[in-house]
Amino acid sequence: MKILVTGGAGFIGSAVIRHIIHNTDDEVLNVDKLTYAGNLESLKDIEQSARYKFQQIDICNKEALEQAFDSFQPNLVMHLAAESHVDRSIDGPAEFINTNIVGTYHLLEVARQYWQSLDDIGKQQFKFHHISTDEVYGDLEGTNDLFTEITPYAPSSPYSASKASSDHLVRAWHRTYSLPILVTNCSNNYGPYHFPEKLIPLVILNALDGKALPIYGKGDQIRDWLFVEDHARALYTVVTEGVIGETYNIGGHNEKQNIEVVKTICQILDELKPQANGQQYESLITFVKDRPGHDLRYAIDASKIADELKWMPIETFDSGIRKTVEWYLNNIEWCRRVQDGSYQRERLGAGE
Repeated sequence: MKILVTGGAGFIGSAVIRHIIHNTDDEVLNVDKLTYAGNLESLKDIEQSARYKFQQIDICNKEALEQAFDSFQPNLVMHLAAESHVDRSIDGPAEFINTNIVGTYHLLEVARQYWQSLDDIGKQQFKFHHISTDEVYGDLEGTNDLFTEITPYAPSSPYSASKASSDHLVRAWHRTYSLPILVTNCSNNYGPYHFPEKLIPLVILNALDGKALPIYGKGDQIRDWLFVEDHARALYTVVTEGVIGETYNIGGHNEKQNIEVVKTICQILDELKPQANGQQYESLITFVKDRPGHDLRYAIDASKIADELKWMPIETFDSGIRKTVEWYLNNIEWCRRVQDGSYQRERLGAGE
């Protein structure tokens, strides 16, 4: 198959592309705007593959998208391009509205026109897979409640509202135009190549630098943690085996309070990279004012994808978080280049 991946230089997108190139014979076209969170260094180990191509394209640029579709002729589209950091969406929501809603609209229109131009076999093969988040559901009050594929939407932040909007657009293009779509909503991802503004890489790198480990509120917010490589397997399973028009929730079966996550990281670092002063990393934990509108609990019911597509996560939280900490310890240069922005300066110096 020929798979067009939007946002393929991002955290989850790059994991998807690495999975496809390493484990299938499919071809991939990576379409990415290369914002601050897009990092082609995350694809170094597959960039020389004859089955991989990259084009720097903003999904709000309809003409550029049309040219990419016409030249690559994809069978499948996996749409991951999105602004995704809640704090940034609170400080500046406009970019989230533009990329996540307007960009998805342009991509849907280009995909629809392309799909309608295909012959019967091409139409039967084509699928548009929209990758979304569990944050569109809002939060859960009961300790035993879970998000299912039919949970009503109740987004809390500009980010989750923009993703909810894009989900609705995708389903509308299916209902109105019969575009063959699939939607997935996932829980919190973690793992290698994660941009350092997110909780887990931020804690690891701050700890290594002896800096404060800032925790919102009391740290009692609960998230379901999904190892990114498990997510990449799930996404490929859905786009190749999923039923058109269906939604699949993807979760890691790993509910943890944020404070638990941070303390676990500290314990692993105490073992693998003790502080020179002999103090435990937990001494760096600092509680800060909670985020506005902060959701308390997310938890995914992933039984549908397990029952229908036979996907289950391989990593437990204990195994996945240890792999993640070890990866950051072994790839500190990648982290520093992201932190100081040199990965972007090199890109600009290359004329891109």
